[in-house]
Amino acid sequence: MRVVLAEDNVLLSSGLKLLLNSQGFEVAAIAADACAFLAAVETHRPDVTIVDVRLPPSFRDEGIRAAAQARRDHPGLPVLVLSQYVEQEYAGRLLADTRGGIGYLLKDRVSRIAEFTDALRRVAGGGTAMDPEVIAQLLARGGDPVEALTAREREVLALMAEGHDNAGIARRLVITDNAVHKHIGNVFLKLGLSAGDSGHRRVRAVLAYLRRYGGNAPDATTPHH
Repeated sequence: MRVVLAEDNVLLSSGLKLLLNSQGFEVAAIAADACAFLAAVETHRPDVTIVDVRLPPSFRDEGIRAAAQARRDHPGLPVLVLSQYVEQEYAGRLLADTRGGIGYLLKDRVSRIAEFTDALRRVAGGGTAMDPEVIAQLLARGGDPVEALTAREREVLALMAEGHDNAGIARRLVITDNAVHKHIGNVFLKLGLSAGDSGHRRVRAVLAYLRRYGGNAPDATTPHH
């Protein structure tokens, strides 16, 4: 699986390359700025990209803007964004893209190698991988629609947003598959979202909810891992 990496920190990019190579990925190129990243994507046509939110010269949102441009130029290009902190505005921009192949992780998640590479493979496969801390903060403020959700339903909602399937949610929450199915049905019902969608139904439901309500929901219970 070929990867293009956009990261200006030489130590971090070198470490990521070693880690990815050891896990069976091929790092086709490392770009230190947005222009170099876009050129590398055009040249190497990677299976997945990893992009830092903040790149030179201003270290603001160059990475996010470059990722968005790359997906416009190459529709469906998988992008896993890394950030030092939870930046809700930038995470929200990613959540607005319902095509899949999107991830947002905090950089300290990289040290959890199995978790990081699992997220990268999920994004490369067209799925979604959202850091639990990102989800918790996006669902951090009061809002009417989620008031009806129970604490368990909020946990399920957060894990759905991370891209986990029913079996994965059941394992993390130590409940049965039937219980997960029931909770998901309740979430769809209470949020007024259609449960008849196919493919990335869970992801689309969560993204539609966050787009509609702007992430203004009560505190989500932190998912178990």
